[in-house]
Amino acid sequence: MTTDEVNESAPRSPTDPPRAPLRGVRRTAVVALVLAALNLRPGVTSLGPVLEEVRDSLDMSGSVTGLVTSIPAVCFAVVGSTAPLLARRFGASGVIAVAGAVLAVGLVLRSFAFDPILFVVLTALSLAGIAVANVLLPMVVKQRFPDRVGAMTGLYSMALNVGASSAAALTVPLAQAFGGDWRYGLGAWSVLAVMAVPPWLILARRRTDHPAGSTAGAAGPPPATGGRLSRDPTAWALTLYFGLQASAAYIIIGWLPQIFRDAGLSAGTAGLLFSVSSLLGVPLSLALSAVAGRLRHQSGLAVAIGACGFAGFGGLWFDPAAAPWLWAVLLGIANCSFPLALTMIGMRGRDSTTVARLSGFVQSIGYALSIPGPLVVGVLYDHADGWRLPLTFVLLLILVQIAVAVPAGRDRQIG
Repeated sequence: MTTDEVNESAPRSPTDPPRAPLRGVRRTAVVALVLAALNLRPGVTSLGPVLEEVRDSLDMSGSVTGLVTSIPAVCFAVVGSTAPLLARRFGASGVIAVAGAVLAVGLVLRSFAFDPILFVVLTALSLAGIAVANVLLPMVVKQRFPDRVGAMTGLYSMALNVGASSAAALTVPLAQAFGGDWRYGLGAWSVLAVMAVPPWLILARRRTDHPAGSTAGAAGPPPATGGRLSRDPTAWALTLYFGLQASAAYIIIGWLPQIFRDAGLSAGTAGLLFSVSSLLGVPLSLALSAVAGRLRHQSGLAVAIGACGFAGFGGLWFDPAAAPWLWAVLLGIANCSFPLALTMIGMRGRDSTTVARLSGFVQSIGYALSIPGPLVVGVLYDHADGWRLPLTFVLLLILVQIAVAVPAGRDRQIG
C-alpha cells in the first residue's frame, strides 16, 4: 500500500484541512481506473463484427474459431488467478501498468498475424493483460476509495460498458476508413490500451514497501489466506453468483441476436436489440453500484436483478417476437449483475489484501464455471427443434443464480 493510501484511509476530523496532494493522487487514480476499464472489453468485442473477414483471411477452421471465442473465459479463469500474487510482489498499480502494455502489444501483433494459430496465441496474450486488470481493479478501489467502493465500482463498470459497446460499434467503421482491412479495425484499439498505461505508472511510482491493504501501525485481524477463502461459504456464494451471471452474459453475447433472427426479425433489428441490452448497462452500472454501496445487504438487489433476467429469458422462451424490446431491456438490466458482483467483492473484503485474494478467487473460479454454459446452449440448439430446450436450461441457471444471490449479498466481511 502506498503512503498516500495509508493516509487516505486514516481517520480524519471534520475540521481537518483538505489534503491537496492526496486529492491529486485520487484524481489520477480516477483517471487510471476509467482508462483501464475502457480497455477491459474491446479486445473481446472488437473481434465479433469482423470475425467472418478474419476467418476468410486466415483460412480459419470452425474449430479454431470456436477456440478463439472461448479464450476470454479461459484467460480470465487461468491468468486472473495469478494477479493477487503479482500485486503482492510488485504492487497493484505497477502490475496493471504492465498488463496494459501487454494488452497493447498483443492487440498490435494480433492485427498483423497471418496464421490462425498465431492469431489465437496473440489473442490470448492480449486477453492475459485484461485478465490481470480484471482482478486487480476491485483491489485498487478498496485501496484508494475505501469510503466510496460502490460509487467507484459503478464508475469503472460504466466505463467498461462504454468500451465494450464502442468496440462493437466502431471496429467496422474503423476498418472501412482504412480500405476495409479488418487488421486496422482490430489494431486501432491498441491506441486506447497505450493511453491507459501512463497514469498507472504515475501511481506505481508512489508505492512504498507497505503491503497492499496494510496501514502503518494499524491493528486488526490478519488478511485472509487462500486456504481460508476456499473454506468460506460467503466466498463460495460470491463465486457461484459471479460464475452464473458470467455464463448468462456470455449466452446473451453469443446467442441473443441469433434467437431474434430465428424468430423472424431482421439481422439489423437483431443487432439493434443486442446493442440495447449492452448499452443499457452504461447508466445502470453507475447508479446500481452506488446504491449497492450504501446498502448493508445486497441480497434483495441481486435477487431483483436475477428476476429481471428470468423474465427476459422467459419472454424469449414464450415468443422472442412478441415483445422483443421488452425482453432486450430486461436482459440489459440482468447484465447489471456484473457490476453488482464487483461491488459485493469490494464490500465483503475487510481490507484491500483480502479484496485482491477474494477477487482472484471469485473471478478465476467463476469464469471457469461460466465456460460450459454457452457451449451447452450451442449443443442443445444443434440438437433441438427451436430455442425452448436451450432456454429452459438457461432459466434453470438463472434460478440457481437467484438462490445463491441471497448468501452472496449478506452483510458479512471476509478476512
